Amino acid sequence: MKRAILVSITVFFMMSCSSEDDNYQNNPNLVDLNIQLQLNLNLPEYNNLQYPGNSYVTYNYGIKGIVIYNLNNSQYIALELSDPNHPPGECSAMVVDGITAKCRCDDGNEYNILTGEQTAGEGRFAMKPYRVERRGNIIEVYN
Repeated sequence: MKRAILVSITVFFMMSCSSEDDNYQNNPNLVDLNIQLQLNLNLPEYNNLQYPGNSYVTYNYGIKGIVIYNLNNSQYIALELSDPNHPPGECSAMVVDGITAKCRCDDGNEYNILTGEQTAGEGRFAMKPYRVERRGNIIEVYN
């Protein structure tokens, strides 16, 4: 009897697990690109990234660009700047203002660049994150 109850509980928990853990995975609007970007903090262009609370935006990498944010000098956040709730187009490239990324389409989509979560507008996907590592004065962004 105990074995039957244990098996039933185990099966219940296994069936209730979702394979889709994050709301940025399996996004039909964003393709997976191979990204490898290195930023040398000794160069004046990236000077702001030496201080917590600052960000750097590049529109030369990613689908529509990438924003890199210095959280605390040991943790950095990098996110795709193509609105995850639009197919890539002329208005889907977002503009960063402080810690907010705003879509230029007329839907009011806004995202927090610290978490990638949507703060205004409608949609079901969060911003797409990239991996970030700091090695000395080099910040590497990749996926």
